Formats: sequence, C-alpha cells, structure tokens
Amino acid sequence: MHPHPVTELCEEGSRLYAAALRGGRIARTEAEAAPCLMEFALLHPDPDDPEWLRPVPPAIALAQRLNPIEREIAERRRTSVELTDIFEPFMSLATQTTTSTPSLTVLEGFERINGALDLATGQCQTEMLTVQPGGRRLEHTLMQGLERDRALTDRGVRIRTLYQHTARHSPETLAYTAQFTDNKVEYRTIDELVERLIICDETVAFIPTRDDRQVALELRHPGLVRYLIKVFEFMWSRAVPLSTGTPYETAPDGITDIQHTIAKLLVEGHVDEAIARRLGMNVRTCRAHIAKLATALGSGSRAQLGYLIAQSGILEKEGDR
Repeated sequence: MHPHPVTELCEEGSRLYAAALRGGRIARTEAEAAPCLMEFALLHPDPDDPEWLRPVPPAIALAQRLNPIEREIAERRRTSVELTDIFEPFMSLATQTTTSTPSLTVLEGFERINGALDLATGQCQTEMLTVQPGGRRLEHTLMQGLERDRALTDRGVRIRTLYQHTARHSPETLAYTAQFTDNKVEYRTIDELVERLIICDETVAFIPTRDDRQVALELRHPGLVRYLIKVFEFMWSRAVPLSTGTPYETAPDGITDIQHTIAKLLVEGHVDEAIARRLGMNVRTCRAHIAKLATALGSGSRAQLGYLIAQSGILEKEGDR
C-alpha cells in the first residue's frame, strides 16, 4: 500500500492513526506497519519517551494541507480577474452578433468543460444544485470544487449537494464539507445515484455523456432544466442529511439499509462490480456487505442467497423505507 498520497490514506494507516488519537500515543514499533503516518506528519516522536509516537491533531494536519490549496485558489482568483479584464471589451460585440443562446452545447475535454462550469457558476446568483456520485474524490477535483463553492457562498448563493452514503467514510469529502458550516450549504447522502449533475439558477444544467467524463452537455432549454430540477428534488427528499442520520444502521431484521439496496440489485441480476459502481464503493466493500447479508439470511451459496432474499420479504420492507 506504500507509497500513496495522503488523499488515499491506507486502511492500516487509518486504523493506527485513530488508535493513536484515542490512546494519546502509539508504540513506534506498531507504527512501522504504516510508514505513511510519519511521512505525512500525522505522528511525531514523544519528547518524553522515544519509543512512543504522539498523534498530530487532525485539525492541525488538515490545516497544514489546506493552506497551500487556499494559496493556489487565491492565485487562480487573481488570474480570473485578469482574464475578465481582457475579455470584457469583447462582450458587447458578442451580444450584438449573437441572436440567441443555444439550448444544447456539446463540451469536449476537461478544459472546455471546466471553462463552461466556471462561467455558469460565476454568473449564478441564487442557488446551485449538484449531484456527486462515487466514493472518494481526487484532490485536484476537490480543489476545483472548493474554489467554485467558496466564490458562490461569498456572493450569498445557496448550494445543495447530494453524495452517496459511501462519502460518509471519505476523509477528503468530510474535510471538504467541513469548510462550509453556514446554512447556505447543505449536504445529504443517498444509497444510489445515477450520474453527475450540476444546475445553476434554474437556468443551465451540466451532465456527462461518457463514463470518462471527457464529454458533457450544457443544457439551457427551460423544459429540460426544469425536469432535471424535479429529478434532483425527488432524490433530495429521500436523502439523509450528512450531519445527521445513520444510513448504515441495522434494522430490526438484522440487515442494514445499504444491504437492503444491495439485495434489490442482486435480485435484479447485477454482478458485484456493477453493484459497487452504482453504490460508489469498492468491490471488496460490496462483497463484505453481501457476505453479511448471506449470514443474516442463513445462505450457504450465491444461488441460494437470491432465493432467500426473494422468500424473506426484505425487498417489500426496502420498498416501504
């Protein structure tokens, strides 16, 4: 598992860091199993006993990593102001020659997609809705999101974001959401999301058209945008606030909410990889949930598990949730 970036802290590193925080220190020999903790300065020598290591408080560790990101964001903002000054004289010319805004624009390549997003979010005045499927997000993606969201909230724009339940176990996502504590920003999680979606001011929406997200559609047709808003509100009403709720809580039948969802997808015929992708988790975690589901239902084989799911009635319970 080594080396790896801090945004992908390994399981052993996470376990040992948590143990050090709970106990106040950890033996140096035990920490050797995760050298990343010293590399990332999450542990430091105990001044009173060299055989022990003490944990750096997570708030301090987080600040040490966010400071350079904040500096880069400030520099990018200065660049955006300079670019605006350059192109502003041409805006009136474009207005004179353009008779209407296209209702659908195909955007190819990350640079063009991000440029269109920057323009739309820069013009957003009231509310932005976003759907962010998947588990962990890359550091540069989080930095771009932090830059956009900070500028929006500074203008008083409200933001509502939907994640999958697996985001609750992503340190990067939790650190990101912790940057916005006012009531202008809300985060909720749901078990399954279809695809990424961004909507600004009930005016423009962005959706990807390929799995690698190299091509996206910019939608400005009022009817399409209203439809996508209704889809978002449907999911939002069924989601759990990130700050509260326990979507993985075990129900009286001994099966968690996420396992109910997995049971439904298993009966529908989806393989482990497809289920993991739809629920934003890795395949190993998905299979661990399937194993727990099999144990709860007393299944001895994969074929028997499908039969027991159907016979148990848990799918009817899942539909009532």
